[in-house]
Amino acid sequence: MIMNILMAYIYKLATLFLLVLVVLMNTACVNSPLFRKKTDPYAPTKPEPQEVAQRYNGAIYQPGMTVGMFDNRTAKQKGDILTIELVESASAGAQSSTTTKKENSVELQSPTLAGDKVTKDGKEVLNNQFDGGRDFSGSGNTSQSHNLTGKITVTVAEVLPNRNLVVRGQKLLNLNQANEFIRISGIVRPEDIKPDNTVLSNRLANAHIIYGDSGTMSSANTMGPLGKFFNSKNYPY
Repeated sequence: MIMNILMAYIYKLATLFLLVLVVLMNTACVNSPLFRKKTDPYAPTKPEPQEVAQRYNGAIYQPGMTVGMFDNRTAKQKGDILTIELVESASAGAQSSTTTKKENSVELQSPTLAGDKVTKDGKEVLNNQFDGGRDFSGSGNTSQSHNLTGKITVTVAEVLPNRNLVVRGQKLLNLNQANEFIRISGIVRPEDIKPDNTVLSNRLANAHIIYGDSGTMSSANTMGPLGKFFNSKNYPY
């Protein structure tokens, strides 16, 4: 009888321990960075609602109201849309060549012992001469160029105190098992925005332009970790 009561008590404790363990694991999983919902830094920014304080002074237009009868339609507020024309083109090249050469020669005259040179089998054994030298030659040549054209529409993420606009956005294309993307962010002056609400990419300050792809084709063109090791500077041979 006592044994049955003891077994039942142990069973209840084990059940309670398992329940507490499951709750703790679920809480840890939810709070873990791996399970947190990642925010997209290039997600579109929504405009902030403008609240106009009601004043019963008989005026038609009140302070804070957005009235643009003669205003242009270019981006100027948070959440507005702006089209960026990509006109990126650059090229760079460098060439270097280095050559070094050094030679050393040391000759030790044969000493004499009691007025005669030290010989063995008729050959001077203390007559020495050392020669050394080194030669190095190296050259390098590198060149790089890129050209990116097109258009991408972004949203205004922030309006700075000097009226400059912080813009960012992205374009995603799913083509034949490959996901191509263009991401861009930067700061735009309102004066550089054209009347058709477009701006050139070379007018962006602190511009970050990323073009890449992911998918089957990208994986096929990516070197594996072992191949990267053999082609890195860490490989000793």
